[in-house]
Amino acid sequence: MDKRNRFNPESLMMSYGYKPELSEGALKCPIFQTSTFVFQSAEEGKAFFEVAYGLREQLPNEELGLIYSRLNNPDMEILETRLKLWDDAEDAAVFESGMSAISTVLLEFLKPGDLLLYSMPLYGGTDHFIKHFLPKIGITALGFLPTQTEQDIAQIIESSGKKEALRMIYVETPSNPTNTLIDIQMCKRLAEKYSTGDERVYVAVDNTFLGPIWQHPLKHGADMSIYSATKYISGHSDVIAGAICGSSEVIGRIKTLRTFLGNMAGPWTGWLLMRSLETLKVRMDQQTQNATRIVEVLQSHPKVEKVYYPGLIKPGTRAYDIYKQQCLAPGAMVSFDVKGGEAEAFRFINGLELIKLAVSLGGTESLVEHPFTMTHSGIEHEQLYAMNITEKLIRLSIGIENVEDLIKVITTALDKI
Repeated sequence: MDKRNRFNPESLMMSYGYKPELSEGALKCPIFQTSTFVFQSAEEGKAFFEVAYGLREQLPNEELGLIYSRLNNPDMEILETRLKLWDDAEDAAVFESGMSAISTVLLEFLKPGDLLLYSMPLYGGTDHFIKHFLPKIGITALGFLPTQTEQDIAQIIESSGKKEALRMIYVETPSNPTNTLIDIQMCKRLAEKYSTGDERVYVAVDNTFLGPIWQHPLKHGADMSIYSATKYISGHSDVIAGAICGSSEVIGRIKTLRTFLGNMAGPWTGWLLMRSLETLKVRMDQQTQNATRIVEVLQSHPKVEKVYYPGLIKPGTRAYDIYKQQCLAPGAMVSFDVKGGEAEAFRFINGLELIKLAVSLGGTESLVEHPFTMTHSGIEHEQLYAMNITEKLIRLSIGIENVEDLIKVITTALDKI
């Protein structure tokens, strides 16, 4: 029986997919810093290329041979083998950045004339690519808000006049930066409704905020679980990377385009992410514990107007039903409104000790940023206000520091408002 069926992912992150006997008995996978690989014979080279270029099906128990690091590399392959365990996926693909993963998905599954439906808000880079690049190649994109029902969203599709052209539903849940939730199963129902015999509508989910530990989109009907691996998967703010998990068919298409775009992760990135996967569960456990304590303090502080955190969603609401259905924990991303506006938000940010002012998230250190003037500044103000992203909103990424120290510096900075 495959080890993945016998042990939990966190137990397999140390060694799964790696054979020490192939690397002089090294306990940890070495860094294969090479551009190309040697074939043992011309026949072997032919066989490797036949499989790599899809000229024939891979035989049972036949391993895809190493050819060239743009196609495959041991560090990348072992990383993908481990990464797919968290989502119980058939395959995974890693990239040199989260945006390269996202853009590759959109370019592979959309063509001129197609319609893309996406949730709002999205990460600023994704939002820009959808709104400013995709129209250049003839792709129409329509957004919907978390407050809209399945019927509302279906009406958006129907009213577009392009329902037959819908090819993908792209969602970010929880959303950046307000932690709003999108029902993945609802998206799957809509995708099935508008799929035809010849044309399938795919569901892609940006799972960066809770994944891969606290949410598994593939289990709720998504075709792709997408990550900025820079964030929690790396967890040390020293790597830029992206990843996608999904079926063999979906990832096969993505890897083919990745080969020709040349945006796969290199051996150093693969090695560093393998290192990080070993402590992923421990880090995310601690970060979530710290976040829940900090949320309690923020909720009761007189200088805080509202806290945006999945753990605060009220029972009896549609959002709560979604949370209980698809989330395993509230995570470690916390956003909140201070009483006031930009001046008060800046005073809080500038008054923080220990917590650094920087974009990105999911690292061992706690970070703060101001979405309205930083990560989401490229989005129209009217749209930002509609999504509760205002001048008074602050986003915290909670790290693994001593939680009492974090509470101390947060309350001290709030008192300076």
